[in-house]
Amino acid sequence: MNLHHTLDVAVNAAQKAADVILTALNIPRIAYYKGKTDLVTKTDKESEQLICGIIHEKFPDHGILAEESGSSLPDAEYQWIIDPLDGTTNFVHNYPSFAVSIGVHQNNEPIAGCVIELPANHVYTALKGEGAFCDDNNISVSTIKELEKSLLVTGFGYQHGERWERNMVLFKRFTDICQGVRRLGAAAVDLCHMASGKVDGFWEFDLHPWDSAAGILIVSEAGGKISKMDGSEYSIYDKEILVSNGLLHDQMIKEMI
Repeated sequence: MNLHHTLDVAVNAAQKAADVILTALNIPRIAYYKGKTDLVTKTDKESEQLICGIIHEKFPDHGILAEESGSSLPDAEYQWIIDPLDGTTNFVHNYPSFAVSIGVHQNNEPIAGCVIELPANHVYTALKGEGAFCDDNNISVSTIKELEKSLLVTGFGYQHGERWERNMVLFKRFTDICQGVRRLGAAAVDLCHMASGKVDGFWEFDLHPWDSAAGILIVSEAGGKISKMDGSEYSIYDKEILVSNGLLHDQMIKEMI
């Protein structure tokens, strides 16, 4: 399969979906509840339908895993993993941190990824082995070597259970020892900010596959390191993630154990 063509399709689909989302900012946004505080809007569904339609047309034998509609052709070699609107709550409140995320995986390995950060409309892309880019400019992770000089970012899931409580502890701990911890509310954006050196470390619990499917490739191609919080290998199906510029990874793990 031509990876450059694959990425072109992903970017085209993401840009069309971004247009739908940005247009919807100008009209009243009605949110429905998937959980107590977990929102979904008509725009989420319209964005997802548009993306899936483009993928089905171009690659009818590829599988799709999407946040709102679930999985199709789950045994296919190629899987398109889609978050049609990451940061729905931010979108509903017009808080400027949400995104479209499309990751392409071959046999569970990420090979192409596109995230469009909205409403700024920054286009982050990566192909396996070919580097990471923002608006066609090469990007790389930061070079901060000391946790005390770092800026970190995290997120909190909708389920306020044991992992949520553990993250509160970690949030306090890292706030005490670094220059700040941010919480923007869109994991795909957090990962792109990692890849472009805006922040130096990121961790979160209770992510779904579509939250990180594109972003982990963008971070990896930008020189970052990704694992679970104990340093073991990460899968998008895991319930925890630790990402850093590589230089801070062991220091962050030490604080988490």
